[in-house]
Amino acid sequence: MARRISAAYHMEPTSGLALAARRLAVFSLIATIMSVAIVRFGFLDFKPALATFFGALALAGLSILVGFGAFAAIWQDGSRGMSIVLLAFLIDAIILAYPAYTYYQYRKLPAIHDITTDPIDPPRFDALARLRAGDGANPAVYAGLYSAEQQRRAYPDVEPIIVEVTPQRAYEIALQIVNRRKWLIIDERPPQLPQRIGRIEAVARTPVMGFREDVSIRIIPDAEGSRVDVRSSSRYFEHDLGSNASRITKFAEDMNEIVDSASRPAKKAAAPAKPQPKTPPAKR
Repeated sequence: MARRISAAYHMEPTSGLALAARRLAVFSLIATIMSVAIVRFGFLDFKPALATFFGALALAGLSILVGFGAFAAIWQDGSRGMSIVLLAFLIDAIILAYPAYTYYQYRKLPAIHDITTDPIDPPRFDALARLRAGDGANPAVYAGLYSAEQQRRAYPDVEPIIVEVTPQRAYEIALQIVNRRKWLIIDERPPQLPQRIGRIEAVARTPVMGFREDVSIRIIPDAEGSRVDVRSSSRYFEHDLGSNASRITKFAEDMNEIVDSASRPAKKAAAPAKPQPKTPPAKR
């Protein structure tokens, strides 16, 4: 009896809506990957990439609607395709997870794109200024006091980095962190007399889409060591979704960790215990 039921089920046609939902989901996944590749490898301008990305999201949404229609059809006529619909939903969820997170960040965080540890005198973009002169790019000058006030409310932990090392050593540590994070260095100037101010300008990328965000690091002497100020600014878009503040915070954590680990005294190896002299057995 079980064999007859199984055979009858396999004779049922596969739902056309289920197959359509899967095709839309797969095509949406391919379009998403293409849009990320366009930005990361610089094949085209970011605007076609964004158009492709939003088109992929629309296809994923359409796939979900078609999938619900497939559920209703399968329930009514008993056709096959439930596993196909579930696979389509899984692909759609993977595609829509990141946009859902970015929308949450967009609603939660202020619409600013220029973050710095020193809003009064932020590190300048000198070599990076020419890269921000393109059409639609944010200006190289600092966003201003309104942005600074928004930053203070949203990111109170973004502060100057004070380390008890020489400016030269602070510069070397900053350069080490920049290279470790694979930021593209545009200009580097070690601290030299008489001003002893070190500067590093580099280009970072956002984790998923790979949008360019410019970073300027300034190292100056402080009372007992060095002060490091960092500025991170999105090259495009008025809202950075918190990426610049996160970059500066992690940079500060890395720098403090390296300085602290270098200042800790090395543990001395314990001396081997001296063997106890053997006492001769007592004479009877």
